[in-house]
Amino acid sequence: MKKILLVFVLLVTVVALASCGARTYEIAMITDSGDIDDRSFNQGTWEGIVEFAEANSKTYKYYKPTEISFDAYVAAIELAVKGGAKVVITPGFLFENSVHKAQTLFPDVMFVIIDGAPHNVNNWGTMGTYDDAAPDFTIADNTLSIFFQEEQSGFLAGYASVKEGLTSLGFMGGMAVPAVVRFGIGYVAGAYYAAKENNLTNFNFAPNRYLYLNSFAPSDSTKTTAAAWYSAGTQAIHAAAGGAGNSVMAAAQETTGKWVVGVDVDQSNLSARVLTSAMKGLGVSVQAALEDFYNDDFDGGRSITLGVSEDAVGLPTVAASWRFTTFTTAQYSTIVTKLDNGTVVVPTNRAQLTTFLAGLYPTGDFAALLEVISPTPAA
Repeated sequence: MKKILLVFVLLVTVVALASCGARTYEIAMITDSGDIDDRSFNQGTWEGIVEFAEANSKTYKYYKPTEISFDAYVAAIELAVKGGAKVVITPGFLFENSVHKAQTLFPDVMFVIIDGAPHNVNNWGTMGTYDDAAPDFTIADNTLSIFFQEEQSGFLAGYASVKEGLTSLGFMGGMAVPAVVRFGIGYVAGAYYAAKENNLTNFNFAPNRYLYLNSFAPSDSTKTTAAAWYSAGTQAIHAAAGGAGNSVMAAAQETTGKWVVGVDVDQSNLSARVLTSAMKGLGVSVQAALEDFYNDDFDGGRSITLGVSEDAVGLPTVAASWRFTTFTTAQYSTIVTKLDNGTVVVPTNRAQLTTFLAGLYPTGDFAALLEVISPTPAA
């Protein structure tokens, strides 16, 4: 009897170990500089994955690189593939080099990169590459690149803020990366466009109220800076800064009548002081890509850009998130239509913003503001 029991125990142990070893995860996400609970970019992407996977009985897992580096990102992707990943989601332009390498290393794995496109350039000044080869911008057939028109979302937030009656605005970006820069440019453009409609001849977005924090992490220094802005009269700060936005919200909560404009996802549930959020459809776009993948209709080898025309960017309009008391949903629909049909074309870079602002206020002096938004490169 003891021998029988021993054999039974050994068999159960072997089966259990085999079961553990066979555990795989089909859908993988690699986090960038934040985490899946950053209440912003990573979290919005992750929640889209989770919702799709659970609705379709797919296994899923996220992998956090050991550091922010090319090698660490590639290692995390390799770990995901070894873990059974059939499709890997990478949120952020920081993955451009690592996905460029991974798409060739793992041709049978599908990659979705958000806010970036694969390439091997790691030094734009010298056009140096991570593999010492010629610059290559190939998007392989197993890779889909997704961009958003953040400038449109930022524009709508700035427009709505001024239409609400706010005239002293600020912007805090995490880092001067392309998506954050577009959010800020759009926010300024939208604010000035609304000011022109409202005949505000003295509207001014102060240059010292536009700042890149050089970090997406919450910090006491960000909270202190935001508090100082609020004390000096700033009424609302658009925080396109990932987790650092939580520090801005903390400062707003400790003052009276001050607001925060959130980013990426609807952040109204994080604070009663979030006026609105400049959103982009992270979860929806990822779910669409996953849907195509599992329907054998994955359309890789290309880059797509999504905006208001695809309902991929905008402000939250559900009653629980709509905290405007003057600006109406009807007015919102009107300005969205103007963006959709091209009546208003939102600038995406410094040169376009310069032209845009000059068209609204021909005699205005925007040099100082334009410099902090996008510094002039050294000669």
